Amino acid sequence: MHLVYPAVLAALLFCTGLYGVLARRNAILVLMSVELMLNAVNLNLVAFDVWLRDALHAGQALTLFTIAIAAAEIGIGLAIVLQVHRNRGTADVDRLRDLRDDAPDDTGPETDRPDREEKAEAAA
Repeated sequence: MHLVYPAVLAALLFCTGLYGVLARRNAILVLMSVELMLNAVNLNLVAFDVWLRDALHAGQALTLFTIAIAAAEIGIGLAIVLQVHRNRGTADVDRLRDLRDDAPDDTGPETDRPDREEKAEAAA
């Protein structure tokens, strides 16, 4: 078996997934792109395992482990995305940069406290 064909296919899959992670704004599509990248890695693991004729089949065993981890990651990731969508009303990654409540910030000029003015005078 030639190693070039699966390696090129894995590189194309990985580049497609990388583009999806960097360019997409929807969190579900980002998770799908991460899955594409993991599948490219799995394809490389199996292809090199077959090419090297490993007696222990370590590449295939690591591929099964990666598939199990990816399934758990997708389950937890989808649960987080659904909860964020329920709370915020959007799954847009650009709008979800901070996950804290929109509480008023007390560091603005309208809430200057006397103790801050005293500290400023003492420092001067």
